[in-house]
Amino acid sequence: MLRLSIPLRQALARLSLPVLVAMAFGTMLLGKADTLLAERARVALADVLAPLWAALAEPLRAARNAVEEARALLALREENARLREENERLRRWHAAALALEAENALLRRQLDVIPEPAPRFVTARAVADGGGVYARAVLVATRPGHAIRKGQVALDDRGLVGRVTEVGARSARVLLVTDINSRIPVALEGSRARALMIGTNGPRPRLAYWPQGTPPAEGERVVTNGEGNLFPGGLPVGVVRWSGAGVPEVELFARLDRLDFVRLFDLGPEGILPPEAVARPGAVRLGAARR
Repeated sequence: MLRLSIPLRQALARLSLPVLVAMAFGTMLLGKADTLLAERARVALADVLAPLWAALAEPLRAARNAVEEARALLALREENARLREENERLRRWHAAALALEAENALLRRQLDVIPEPAPRFVTARAVADGGGVYARAVLVATRPGHAIRKGQVALDDRGLVGRVTEVGARSARVLLVTDINSRIPVALEGSRARALMIGTNGPRPRLAYWPQGTPPAEGERVVTNGEGNLFPGGLPVGVVRWSGAGVPEVELFARLDRLDFVRLFDLGPEGILPPEAVARPGAVRLGAARR
């Protein structure tokens, strides 16, 4: 084995850096002088390294896919555990609902309760937001000769939306429950305490005037209570949420920011009435007089 003296090794160590710098400059000058040669060298080097890169990329891709698959399986396992717990809760709620339904049917039969008439409504598409006198309102499109009138209650597929305030030949305006002019008597479903829901022009109305000693509870359902014959009792409104400032607010069931279709219910002094009974009270009285 060839052994180099210490002075020679030191000299080679001192010369290695200048030689590498000179080679780099030489390569740059060669590339500037003959671009075709430099391009051919790059292509040749790429041709040599491409199979190596391909051979290395396949195991790396397989390892990455294996890691992603393991993460997906772990997430799926957690999701399955959550779904099992949720299904168990739903089974308990379903059993409780069936028991309450049977008990309610038995009590109705024993009390000989007169069933309430099925409500009638028309469905209209929401076409515009805002405008008009109110800050929080929505415009719905109608047809000529429709049966819509002021005072009708508007709901979406989840809960209370508002009330009709203006009616035109081809449109109607609905005042939303979030408008500052909105005042709706409500009831807290858990404690049966009554309160007033007041619009704030924000996403959540606030609650006021509940009975002393029965403050709204977090997460408690809020429904209409039917006072004043403005709204029928039991319409779903939302749930109680206490704000950071200590004010009870209502997180609405209705999606007011994504309204598409609304259902407009006709109300009379005794609750939901057929449209003809409200629009033509004289005809109803005349029929009653003839009988």
